Amino acid sequence: MSPRPLPTGLVGVHRPGSTLLHRAPAGAKLLGLLVLATTVTLVRGPAPSLALLGLALALALLGRVGLGALLRSLRGLLVVVVLLGAWQTWQTGWARATETVAELVGLLLLATVLTATTRVDDLVATLVRVLGPLRRLGVDVEQVGLAVGLVLRAVPTVLEIAEETRQAALARGLERNPRARLVPLVVRVVASARATGEALHARGIGD
Repeated sequence: MSPRPLPTGLVGVHRPGSTLLHRAPAGAKLLGLLVLATTVTLVRGPAPSLALLGLALALALLGRVGLGALLRSLRGLLVVVVLLGAWQTWQTGWARATETVAELVGLLLLATVLTATTRVDDLVATLVRVLGPLRRLGVDVEQVGLAVGLVLRAVPTVLEIAEETRQAALARGLERNPRARLVPLVVRVVASARATGEALHARGIGD
C-alpha cells in the first residue's frame, strides 16, 4: 500500500538538486544517519564526535545545502549548545564538552542535509515500507508516516514564524517585551496548525 500523499504546501525544507546526495535513495540516507548516530553514541571521546562534525560539513558541501540553511538549522539551538558546552566544561572538562557539543551539532547538521537533499514524500514512503510489518499488530503505518512528514514541515515553519514575530517586535521597538513576541507567536502557530488540520480534513486524511 502506498503512503498517503502530503497536501500541497506541507513539504519540508527540501532543496531540489542533482548532486550525488540528491540522487541517493532515501532509505540509504536514513540508514546511514542511523548508523552514524549509533556509532558516535557508542564510541566515546571527542575525536569521533569531531570526525562526525567534519563529515556533516563535508556532506553539506557535497549536497550544496548552503551556509544559510546550516545556520538556520543551528539558530534555534545556539543558546542551548553554548550553555550545554559551558556546563559540561565546568562539570566534566573540555574533552567531554567538546564531545557532547560536536556530537549534537554534527547530528543536527546531518539531519539538515538529509531533509535538504530528500523529498519529504520519499522519506515518508521509506518509513512506511520499513514499518510495513507492524500492520500485523494493528499499527496504521500510513498515519505514522504522515505524522513524521508533518513534524518535518512543522519545525522549520515554527522557526520561520518565530523569526518573523521577532522582527515585527523589533520594528515596533518592543524587542524586550516578552508578550509582544510570545502572544503573536502562539496565535500564528495555532492558526498554522488549524490550517493544516483543515487541509488534511478537506482531503479526507486522518478521518
